Amino acid sequence: MAYPNQLMSVDSPQRKMGRGKIEIKRIENTTNRQVTFCKRRNGLLKKAYELSVLCDAEVALVVFSSRGRLYEYANNSVKSTIEKYKKACTDSSNAGSVSEANAQFYQREAATLRQQIISVQDSNRKILGESLSRMNVKDLKSLEGKLEKAISRIRSKKNELLFAEIEYMQKREVDLHNNNQLLRAKIAENERSCQQNLNGMPAGVGNYEILHSQTFDSRDYFQVDALQPSQVQYPRGQDHMALQLV
Repeated sequence: MAYPNQLMSVDSPQRKMGRGKIEIKRIENTTNRQVTFCKRRNGLLKKAYELSVLCDAEVALVVFSSRGRLYEYANNSVKSTIEKYKKACTDSSNAGSVSEANAQFYQREAATLRQQIISVQDSNRKILGESLSRMNVKDLKSLEGKLEKAISRIRSKKNELLFAEIEYMQKREVDLHNNNQLLRAKIAENERSCQQNLNGMPAGVGNYEILHSQTFDSRDYFQVDALQPSQVQYPRGQDHMALQLV
């Protein structure tokens, strides 16, 4: 929006005095060309400095005058920046070729895998007795021989497993038999020990007879079945009671 005091006619002298558009072409006047070079060179260096500081960018500026004089600016190093630039260009150029080569390689691998899958599926169908119409006598004989070999290997493996299981069961039987003999020996030893203890008891310990059968429980000790009192006789003419062991 223009205000009244800012309006001016097209033919106003102030508009004619404004900076006009400069045509971009080589300046023929040597002095003017040199002055323009100095001004624009300084402005370019200033802009490069401002860009590196404000945006934290790595900037390298190289300018050669028409006389071959060098002017440069770099916030890091011109050489290192140029090397980095070369590496970036090389990586970008190789990235396309590498990706294209990888794509071609993966396509070939995928085609090979698809062909192998089709071949395996066809072979499995033939083993199951399917898709045999396109096979000739020679192919059928070859398939029959392969199946016979496969069945022979399967039976051999089955017999090997059965023999191993039988051998394990036989070893298990021997171990159980040995454990049984050891338990019988322990029982016999316990019986002898208990018999010796009973035979070594004093005669006056008690007037009861022990009626028992020597049986064992799981805790390896004798179990007394019953205790019965002996027959008691009272002699004639005596005031005291006598007990007689039968």
